[in-house]
Amino acid sequence: MELKIVRVEKPAEMNFILGQSHFIKTVEDLYEAIVQTVPGMKFGIGFCESSGPALVRWAGNDPQLIELAQQNALALACGHCFIIFMEAGFPINILNTIKNVPEVCRIFCATANPVEVVIAETEQGRGILGVIDGVKTKAIETEADIKVRKEFLRKLGYKL
Repeated sequence: MELKIVRVEKPAEMNFILGQSHFIKTVEDLYEAIVQTVPGMKFGIGFCESSGPALVRWAGNDPQLIELAQQNALALACGHCFIIFMEAGFPINILNTIKNVPEVCRIFCATANPVEVVIAETEQGRGILGVIDGVKTKAIETEADIKVRKEFLRKLGYKL
């Protein structure tokens, strides 16, 4: 077995979700779940098929996001993983819907941070062991940091 690191390549502020599922119909079910939950969201999905022709299956409603998802899925090349890139919405808007798609087994991350994916490769194929999401934590928040966090969440409308 060989361990590898694959960096998710994306624009700095772009949000994405990385997950694993178990069936080829995932790509269509994810598409339907997103458009039914946030109709105005622009997105692209890349899904790694892990049997038969082992293609990157794809869907979406924005050509640039579709291409980004295709390229990242192919770089990962891990059985039945999917990656969704989005604009005009955030992972928090669709995450529970995605988790409730029957084929979805797990979510590795939902973030705009820089991400490195830890992959194991064997003679049979590749699998995601986990992710490195963002940077190493530096300190414990202060009272001033708490104030900034609370103001930020209220500015975005996530808290009253």
